[in-house]
Amino acid sequence: MREYLATERLNPTKRLVVERTKDFGEIYEVFDRDDASTQSERCIQCGDPFCLNKCPLHNYIPQWLKSIAQKDLEFAFKLSNEPSPFPEVMGRVCPHDKLCEGDCTLNDGHGAITIGSIETHITEEGFKAGYKPEFPGITTSKSVAVIGSGPAGLSVATYLLRSGIAVTMYERSDRAGGLLTYGIPNFKLDKKIVERRVKLLKEAGLKLVLNCEVGKDIAFEELANSNDAMFIGVGATKAKSASLLGEKADAVYDAMEYLTAMQRKNFKLSYDKKFDFKDLNVVVIGGGDTAMDCLRTAKREEARSVNCLYRRDAHNMPGSKKEYKNAMEEGVDFTFFVSPKEIVLDEKSNVIAVEVVKTTLGVKDESGRQRIEELKGSETRIQADIVIMSLGFNPEIPAFLAENGIETNSWGGVIINEETHETTTSGIYAGGDCYRGADLVVTAAYDGREAARSIAKSLLK
Repeated sequence: MREYLATERLNPTKRLVVERTKDFGEIYEVFDRDDASTQSERCIQCGDPFCLNKCPLHNYIPQWLKSIAQKDLEFAFKLSNEPSPFPEVMGRVCPHDKLCEGDCTLNDGHGAITIGSIETHITEEGFKAGYKPEFPGITTSKSVAVIGSGPAGLSVATYLLRSGIAVTMYERSDRAGGLLTYGIPNFKLDKKIVERRVKLLKEAGLKLVLNCEVGKDIAFEELANSNDAMFIGVGATKAKSASLLGEKADAVYDAMEYLTAMQRKNFKLSYDKKFDFKDLNVVVIGGGDTAMDCLRTAKREEARSVNCLYRRDAHNMPGSKKEYKNAMEEGVDFTFFVSPKEIVLDEKSNVIAVEVVKTTLGVKDESGRQRIEELKGSETRIQADIVIMSLGFNPEIPAFLAENGIETNSWGGVIINEETHETTTSGIYAGGDCYRGADLVVTAAYDGREAARSIAKSLLK
């Protein structure tokens, strides 16, 4: 338990910048067994593990770290896959610096355990060794319809199938995964990882219906009448607006439509060529992980320049520090302390610049965060051919919600009982971004897991 004094924190090896920016391959290498074991040995096995408490899924982190330190991969695999529906995804995309690693006791001078990388190692090496999550098969007469195949949908399906309950999942896109497939670039999450999990669920009994939009291609009422319960996990894909003058111009895009188009290109599917930004000056407005994804994607698409505009400084950016650092390494420019005021167009309505005003941080608001103050007379323009808005997302509000007594709040989020995840209509549950607004993959996975437990408890009592 004192190995941390002799062994420093080790981050996973990253591909060289000059290599990784030429393609969309994952940039991190998976730990080998020796590195994973050595890093796991640094864990001091706290009596009250902050890492476990900070994880939304309450993963058995100290326990599987101990198992890997002892080179018991099979037990670590079982521990890791018990509370988490897809730990190899979480190991890649979670903001560990803000969650488990951020609360690691060793952060105080020694460097946190590399929890995320070890989490990825466990499942990847476990799959190589032939281990698989256990499913009993469909052992009950109960069935549940799941609307949406994103993180929440895949999670609820995982735990319902573990309970022997039949699941049919409806996805309006051509592939399962939602945000994991079309919202997160390959350099962070190879799509083969998502496809592997979906395949496991199908082998466990999942029925997956693609290219099927509920409320359009099939009636919500039909699903309600033919199943014992339903789960709504439609995400949050409606982009927030900054209400800037010029925002409706042709060369101003929402982050998700850009990322989706580029993923379609990587799948070698048809996509709108207007999203080819080679030799253009790209400006991204926003400072979260989705903004970083857009910036890093544009670099790989050989944009002439890629610039991120953010109202505060790097320390106050809402996304992962790791993603900001990766973007910096890959040549992205950052302009801090500026607030966009207008998308400047020429006489032909082409984007030519973003007009901004400089800002500073003032007194703290009721949440403890410093307020933004604009500096009068500091207006300036930043050259741009393309502007991508990455200011967050709200849920779309399908008509079938109100038609079936499912209430939403002022910004469109589905209202649920937070203990059971049941909506205002009995037998219909919800979770993920359609309830929280744009949030983390891990919180969507948590919602799916807890909803599944509530559904199983209701149906199997």
